[in-house]
Amino acid sequence: MYSAAVLLPLLGFLAGSLVLMSPLPAATRDRLAQVITTACVGLAAIFSLVIFAQVGIGGQTRTVELFTWIASGSFTANWAFKYDALSANMVCVVTIVSSMVHLYSIGYMADDKSIPRFMSYLSLFTFFMLMLVTADNFVQMFFGWEGVGLASYLLIGFWYEKESANEASIKAFLVNRVGDFGFALGIFGVFAVFGTVQFDQVFAAVPTAADWTMRFLSWEFHALTALCLLLFIGACGKSAQLFLHTWLPDAMEGPTPVSALIHAATMVTAGVFMVCRLSPMFEYAPTALAVVTVVGASTAIFAASVGLVQNDIKRVIAYSTCSQLGYMFFAAGVSAYSAAMFHLTTHAFFKALLFLGAGSVIHALHHEQDMRKMGGNVHTKIKATYAMMWIGSLALAGMGIPGIGGFAGFYSKDIIMESAWAAGSGVGRYAFWLGLVAATMTAFYSWRLLFMSFHKAPSTDHHAVDHAHESPAVMMIPLYVLAFGAVVSGFALNHLFVGEGREHFWGESIKVLHDTIEHAHHAPGWIPPLLIAVGLAGIGVAYGLYIRNPGKPAKIAAANQGLYRFLLNKWYFDELYDALFVKPSFAIGRFLWKKGDGLVIDKGGPDAIAAGTLRLAQRASWLQTGYLYHYAFAMLVGIVILATWYVLRAGH
Repeated sequence: MYSAAVLLPLLGFLAGSLVLMSPLPAATRDRLAQVITTACVGLAAIFSLVIFAQVGIGGQTRTVELFTWIASGSFTANWAFKYDALSANMVCVVTIVSSMVHLYSIGYMADDKSIPRFMSYLSLFTFFMLMLVTADNFVQMFFGWEGVGLASYLLIGFWYEKESANEASIKAFLVNRVGDFGFALGIFGVFAVFGTVQFDQVFAAVPTAADWTMRFLSWEFHALTALCLLLFIGACGKSAQLFLHTWLPDAMEGPTPVSALIHAATMVTAGVFMVCRLSPMFEYAPTALAVVTVVGASTAIFAASVGLVQNDIKRVIAYSTCSQLGYMFFAAGVSAYSAAMFHLTTHAFFKALLFLGAGSVIHALHHEQDMRKMGGNVHTKIKATYAMMWIGSLALAGMGIPGIGGFAGFYSKDIIMESAWAAGSGVGRYAFWLGLVAATMTAFYSWRLLFMSFHKAPSTDHHAVDHAHESPAVMMIPLYVLAFGAVVSGFALNHLFVGEGREHFWGESIKVLHDTIEHAHHAPGWIPPLLIAVGLAGIGVAYGLYIRNPGKPAKIAAANQGLYRFLLNKWYFDELYDALFVKPSFAIGRFLWKKGDGLVIDKGGPDAIAAGTLRLAQRASWLQTGYLYHYAFAMLVGIVILATWYVLRAGH
């Protein structure tokens, strides 16, 4: 069962690939691929629930070793599945959300011409993420890490006929290579310092290495700080944190189910999981933790501010993901790893719900994604989807009643904010206040999305709205399942993850030197009401601007053109990177191509030899006239020369 939970999606991928190459009729291939891949991931989800009950709740941690993968001198890496509370929770999240995405895709991708390929890629994505979260060593984690990068490239660029999809997939791949380079250096450093890449052995040696230093060229660094910062660079790439975030919104070029899988359960959660898995290392590197906190808080406010003005329904939700990941990282940065994992888990449900709900809206409006072209009281035509989007938005905004209860985000976001305050440090306060502002923005852009998508008068013709229709049952059932998780997961998991049962639940899977969560439970009582108040304020402003006075937003944008364009252009990060890296790289490449390769190498090497050979052949061809008397004359000249040479030689 422990191995099957990981390997079943791989089986689904292989079976789907065989179906794709089979000579069966297209309709049969499509249906067979859908059934096999969905069944494999669904069965893995069932196994994951059993594993969660045994390992997470029951505390029966175990490692399933399959075989030795690499053995070279003192370097050894096994292929094994490590199951503790941390990995059991992640396996559960990944397989449940992935199974819902697979089921949803049967309806959403029904008219696509490459269904077996799409379903196979989804299963491959799931397998690589499961390999990552169950790894018991850095090398196996890196295998899964690179695997999800590959799968994201294949899925973001799935519609490869579109130039924008190809560009987005390449962008995601290249930006992640930057982070992965830091991650790889961190792994090299871990082996250099500890002599092993096995998690358990490294973690056991960390306390003795707390004061160790390492030298690079003429510089000397605190070893654990340097290693953790390098590893965190990898997390920034995968989880789209500030400076390495630019690939995430462009990833919306892939089909909507891909967006849901990337944002809710797979690629972007990998960085958060990695920092929590390596908590025994980060706890002895306070400087690295401070960097994690600042980057996370800065990402939360940056992405939330950009989400305020986006008009593509999927991009709004994408920037929401980026912002919520910032919350998770600054929670980990103040040593509230269990709070970070709690929010990761609840976020998986309501973010997948929002993305799949957005896909249902796009499906209903004949593939329209621009919110400015939606509205027209479409909520009366797709009532179930409308209700699901409300549930997802309420969970995202963390709505609830302090002291009574609320949606999933109410529990997980509250404990993160209380932990940031309870940390009592400068970076903790920085994270708290930026998180508070980001929470206000979150509520605003969430209800801006609802009001623009479902209520306002559309800016173009009403054809798409007039012919809107509810999605089929195969698409709605996953929404209902995810909505259930968005409603109850916070309440159901609160005690286990961050309540009194947290120490028993997490066990040795998370290491903390100072229990921030304990202090968070004694944080000031005004924090939960304040979070609700700023959320309601954001909703109220959105209602006033987009329902009561729909002409006001355009006037505000016109009066603040500089700020509006700054946010609309995503703080100009893409333009900055284009000027700093892309254009110089193209210029260098063009110079080396034209001057180096073309002028020096080709012209002086292969081209020169080829040209000389051609000239020699042309001159030699002059001798080949085709006239018999020319050849006879040449033979006579040759005989005279030979005879002369012979006579002269005989005379000597």
